[in-house]
Amino acid sequence: MSEKVLIIGSGPAGLTAAIYAARAGLEPLMVEGFERGGQLMITTDVENYPGFPDGIMGPDLMEQIRKQAERFGTRIISSNVTEVDFSERPFRVSVGSDDYTADTVIISTGASARWLGVPGEEKLRGFGVSACATCDGFFFRDKELIVVGGGDSAMEEALFLTKFASKVTVVHRRDEFRASKIMVDRVLNHPKIEVVWDSVVEEVLGDSLVTGVSLRNRTTDEVTRMDVDGVFVAIGHDPNTEVFKGQLELDDAGYIVTPKGSTSTSVKGVYAAGDVADRVYRQAVTAAGMGCQAALDAERFLEHGA
Repeated sequence: MSEKVLIIGSGPAGLTAAIYAARAGLEPLMVEGFERGGQLMITTDVENYPGFPDGIMGPDLMEQIRKQAERFGTRIISSNVTEVDFSERPFRVSVGSDDYTADTVIISTGASARWLGVPGEEKLRGFGVSACATCDGFFFRDKELIVVGGGDSAMEEALFLTKFASKVTVVHRRDEFRASKIMVDRVLNHPKIEVVWDSVVEEVLGDSLVTGVSLRNRTTDEVTRMDVDGVFVAIGHDPNTEVFKGQLELDDAGYIVTPKGSTSTSVKGVYAAGDVADRVYRQAVTAAGMGCQAALDAERFLEHGA
């Protein structure tokens, strides 16, 4: 028997979609993926999600939303989707050797931040190493920080962090930024921001918290230590859309294309919510909102038999 709604991914978007679909009596099936809960599972304190005035740990927030989804009848498979076929309805979704069919599919596989891949980075992720200034900047009031990157997102992160930090240093591997001129001008003219050119982070230093970084100048090969309290990596995100290539329209960066104000994709009955389709905001609360939209879109699609 075909599922009415099958949800791929278990971050804020997927779980919110599950809550709405389950409460509508659609008995959703969720394939949560091996990275259960999405990026919030590697986020320590979340203070900007509505309803938690004292903040909440990322994993605790996701566990609460998951319980809410299960309470209304969402069934969850703890595995990864390996293949999809959206060429005809019901759609086919393969999870290893098991095949599932569904009348509608909601994709909420998220996006993964690109990391530097240097010693100390993974150990200190959430303890001074972050890929989201709007998520974590508040915790670095009056601290000295570095932002690694040279595109618009790095400029935005650096400028945002000046609201809290005493000093922000942008570390870039080249001798000029890739970012737009207006963003570059704002960074170069900001009194709290300095730039280290032609340099890369070789190691993130610290035991339980970030205490500094080792920087290598790519021109001279000289390695120096810089004492900082936090490292913000802003070298881009990759949407988790590999399995959907050739099945859905993706943009030049690999994000699923959806029309403005809708979660519809290039295939009727398939919807996308959260960071997998959002290259602008990438917040837990906006992902949850899109999950709600996707569930409502799927419900209307099923009701009208389109």
